Amino acid sequence: MIGSSPRTKMPEQPPEIRARNFKEVPFGLSEELALSEASRCLNCKNPLCVQGCPVGVKIPEFIKLIKEEQFAAAARKIKETNALPAVCGRVCPQEVQCEAKCILGIKHEPVAIGYLERFCADYEREMELTEIPEPAPPTGKRVAVIGSGPSGLTVAGDLVKLGHEVVIFEALHKPGGVLTYGIPEFRLPKKIVQAEVDNLIKQGADLQVDSVMGKMRSVDELMNEDGFDAVYIGVGAGLPRFMNIPGENLNNIYSANEYLTRVNLMKAYLFPIYATPVEKGKKVAVIGGGNVAMDSVRTALRLGAEKAMIVYRRAKEQLPGRKEEVHHAEQEGVEFHLLHNPIRYIGDENGCVKAMECIKMELGEPDSSGRRRPIPIEGSEFMLECDMVIVSIGTGANPVIFSTLPDVNRNKWGYIEVNEETMETSKPFVYAGGDIVTGSATVIQAMGAGRIAANAIHKKLSEQPKKKKDK
Repeated sequence: MIGSSPRTKMPEQPPEIRARNFKEVPFGLSEELALSEASRCLNCKNPLCVQGCPVGVKIPEFIKLIKEEQFAAAARKIKETNALPAVCGRVCPQEVQCEAKCILGIKHEPVAIGYLERFCADYEREMELTEIPEPAPPTGKRVAVIGSGPSGLTVAGDLVKLGHEVVIFEALHKPGGVLTYGIPEFRLPKKIVQAEVDNLIKQGADLQVDSVMGKMRSVDELMNEDGFDAVYIGVGAGLPRFMNIPGENLNNIYSANEYLTRVNLMKAYLFPIYATPVEKGKKVAVIGGGNVAMDSVRTALRLGAEKAMIVYRRAKEQLPGRKEEVHHAEQEGVEFHLLHNPIRYIGDENGCVKAMECIKMELGEPDSSGRRRPIPIEGSEFMLECDMVIVSIGTGANPVIFSTLPDVNRNKWGYIEVNEETMETSKPFVYAGGDIVTGSATVIQAMGAGRIAANAIHKKLSEQPKKKKDK
């Protein structure tokens, strides 16, 4: 019976080997495995999996092309709505999005949609079958995109295809945003991100790195002096958050943002080729339980930590990180100190952290998130030795751009308020999306916001009269 065969297992590096290198963990599917997994798809008349995808990838259609061994065509079918399939096939939480809606999952395991997406995207790239789409005739309209993360890249890609002139301004020296500086090499190789950006540039987008908007140029200057007809803000939510507990100013206590940026963007993972200044702790504690925490603790392990620990104030079933990432961390030897919360850090005579005092927690009634609230247990304090701490408890809105945006409304958390149907802000012709609007979310959700914004920008600019050229 179609669909009843077991879900395909993706080959991957053994845990004891991968825990000490930065090579990608899963190897990807072979053609044979991809065909086997694609054969499980029921080709539903009403594909709920598409409804579960924030950008509406035509999932049954691309899987049908895989069944027919038209692998590059399958990748192009995905690209009709998703500009970054090789990225999304690796880092999207398919288990709570498209795969969660898969009808096959009611009685069996759902189709491995993410595995298949990665397979055909990799096939197209590796076989050099990537096609650059012809853009529409020039519209004469110019759009500035601030930030080259997933939402910015999506906006830029969509608008270039529609004939608009697009300039992407990236504050750092490498494009990709969180795809480049946040997600480790073993989960998302940098060459994958670079290939996607290169394709965008081939389509006609102009990328300007080392361009900190809000410092170098304001949004008003971009529109009034530089001649941009619209601006899209996709600067992310990269402001680190700390717990504000005693001892937090000791040395070797990092935010996850800083730690991962040093390792990813400054190439500490290629030591000693790159002598990046990053501390390599022996007993590393990571505070938090999300994907960023998992990335941080697994990175510390690969940099040589003898003991890599997750310290999380809730129970295992409440960990917000992807099950796959948690499972990989457990396989690699990461210790999980659950229902524990730090209350102060202890330093040595050199001002470096040497331990942290934690308190044990128990679960009470559900809070606003629907999860049972962790409550401290009086008298349960204990010491946990560590010579390095990475704090991964969330981030705040990137503040730099706001220094020149007093007329854009923000909510109580400091994120930009937008019209959700168009992603337009309170300032006309200025749009925003991704984490700067939602707070920390997924890559595909940021891309979904970018798609909505691109369509809205195109519609609004198409209704505007063309500018008269200076004689």
